[in-house]
Amino acid sequence: MGEKTLTRMDLSEAVFREVGLSRNESAQLVEGVLQHMSDALVTGQTVKISSFGTFSVRNKAARIGRNPKTGDEVPIHPRRVLTFRPSHLMKDRVAAGNKR
Repeated sequence: MGEKTLTRMDLSEAVFREVGLSRNESAQLVEGVLQHMSDALVTGQTVKISSFGTFSVRNKAARIGRNPKTGDEVPIHPRRVLTFRPSHLMKDRVAAGNKR
């Protein structure tokens, strides 16, 4: 399977082609959207994009973990983690893409 990574530049190029903004304006638009999403997540808000998925921040409690190599117990500190739940439409599109 050929692995290609979608970058900010690819997104701004797609906006340039589809919307007709200048390349500079397209890049600023993509940056602005990503910044707005990041700011919302930092403040603990959920970001829901219809037909795509939901980004949210979850608090994980402290716990005792184990080093798999040595077996030593190691404390894992409480932390905030970013989670993504794809929509059913996105899951279906990805699953259909695997059947090619």
